[in-house]
Amino acid sequence: MKVWLPYDSVVQARQRLGEITDGIDIDVLAHDKVPASGADQVEWIALPNYTANKVVDQMKGLVFPKLGWIQLGSAGFEHIIDLIPRHVGLCNAAGVHDAGTSELAIGLALCALRSLDRYAVDRLTETFAPIYDDSLADKRILIVGYGRIGSAIERRLAGFEVASITRVAHHPRTDPAVHAVTDLPDLVGQADVIFLTVPGSEETRNLINANLLSRMADRTLIVNVGRGLLLDMDALLAEGGRIRAAVDVTDPEPLPKSHPLWAADFVTWSPHVGGRCRAYEPRYDALIRAQLSRLVQGEPPLNIVRSPQ
Repeated sequence: MKVWLPYDSVVQARQRLGEITDGIDIDVLAHDKVPASGADQVEWIALPNYTANKVVDQMKGLVFPKLGWIQLGSAGFEHIIDLIPRHVGLCNAAGVHDAGTSELAIGLALCALRSLDRYAVDRLTETFAPIYDDSLADKRILIVGYGRIGSAIERRLAGFEVASITRVAHHPRTDPAVHAVTDLPDLVGQADVIFLTVPGSEETRNLINANLLSRMADRTLIVNVGRGLLLDMDALLAEGGRIRAAVDVTDPEPLPKSHPLWAADFVTWSPHVGGRCRAYEPRYDALIRAQLSRLVQGEPPLNIVRSPQ
């Protein structure tokens, strides 16, 4: 059974994956390049994370008569699902980025609340200007998008003595209590810090819009580690700093030069690095290992986004 894996060499693949079930023939997408041969035999492909589109673009024009599944290195799939033929199944990397992304979400919140980004700038001018500032302690937390990453954020908040945590998801449920997205107009005004981890789609575009921003209390902090389109940046900028934000994602992305967000001192920013950390590699390795084992045993893969049609 031939597979293509996102490693620099077969030796590296075997080192990273450990014991691989007999019967797996490995080729690699070294330096994000499609192997020169083997497309007619490959049955399963695991794509790299940030350069998946580049690899898929190279696959155009090749014939893959045996290809059954493609594995993404990202939890998000909206950027690539329409590029994958319908007869090929698609799996995402749900769970792989939970640690890195939730960790960054907490970091962004702390950075914004404690003005750490401002102190970093002050250092460049040798300015000593301490601020009597906010903290996570005693804050009312709203997590919008209570899936894997949302629950990982909640676990990491456990030691910060927050006042309360309210959860929102597309599907409301109990144990723990999770509100429906339609409850947001009644919930946003009761939150001090709002974490966004919702997937991006046309349905969720501008989920946090001018109406919801107007319902928020002064100095509410929005932390967006989902997708940039979730937060209406024009509406946020129009608030003039009454509502603060700490964002790892933007719309558009990357931000063009001279975009007003660059100059907004009430926005803390990072360049889409939620999963770009060393916690990613061992977790993706573990997922690839599990998927290969299931493949050989004839079991369905994990994290199915779309089955072959």
